[in-house]
Amino acid sequence: MSDPTSRHRPRRWSRTVAVAAGVALTAGLATAVEAPAGAAPVCPGAGQAPRLVGSVPGAALEGLTVDKSGRLYTTDIISGRVYRFSAPGSAGVPITRLPGGGGALAWTPDGTLLAGYGADPRVIVGDALRHAGIVRINPNTGASRPWVGGLSAANGLDVSARGNVYATNDFGNLIGRVAPNGAVNAAWGALPSANGAVLGRGDRYLYVSRTFVNPGVSRISTANPRVVQNLLTLGGADAAAAPDGLTLDSQDRPVVPFNTAGQIVRITSPGRYCVLGGGIPLSSVLSYGNGTRGFSAGRLFRAGFDGRIYEIPGGFDRGAVAASPTT
Repeated sequence: MSDPTSRHRPRRWSRTVAVAAGVALTAGLATAVEAPAGAAPVCPGAGQAPRLVGSVPGAALEGLTVDKSGRLYTTDIISGRVYRFSAPGSAGVPITRLPGGGGALAWTPDGTLLAGYGADPRVIVGDALRHAGIVRINPNTGASRPWVGGLSAANGLDVSARGNVYATNDFGNLIGRVAPNGAVNAAWGALPSANGAVLGRGDRYLYVSRTFVNPGVSRISTANPRVVQNLLTLGGADAAAAPDGLTLDSQDRPVVPFNTAGQIVRITSPGRYCVLGGGIPLSSVLSYGNGTRGFSAGRLFRAGFDGRIYEIPGGFDRGAVAASPTT
């Protein structure tokens, strides 16, 4: 993908400045778990160059997921469009347009695609506005309809087996939960700058990145959101890495893009991580593939604010699939 057109540069620049400003806020904050000193090791069998598998010229991609047929979906925070890719190397087809900047993507138990919206300049005020919401999309036809509103953002989304939807806001503190009947609890939990959202095995924990404030990765008890465990806290030179939309491998280990550092990493134990791939700054979100063809199961994919989608060969995990309540 070529660089975005000049009319889109100011927004990208503003988001980069916002990342830097958020990192600056971490100065003086206590850290629960410090990352190991020095350069992180390359994960065993990893380190290969990323492979470009798709692009949306002029877009800033925010959401990412793959259906059981191996088709990949992504959202654009600039236009609000949702794109579908049938296979690596194919062109992205816009299937619908959201009422605000495109946010995260997730699947319901019945196979409906959920798309968050509201990822636009209004998020800079944190939780003061509740302008964001979620749209329900038929992934085959692109037919969409509003589902819920009243969220402060939906930069991360995931859905439990019972149909509860979790939504995060990286510019605020609140984590929302939406019941299957559409009842919105915009303040279900609170964690400064929680970004991305992926449920672990059995839906016991919600894993999130912390992008701007006290950067790192946490998991939150779904039974009691006051119970938060910090799995990784970045200090020193790594404090500006800006962890973004994460996923989990087949062993429930967080796999995280470091946005400004250009690395894709896997947390191996509390406070420690290794590098799966690098050289791709502006990485916003990760997802494993699904199905046996196209963007297939076991393969790790990255989308970014550069409008590009890459496969991360070092992240291959035969048992890992895109987050879904039915997998």
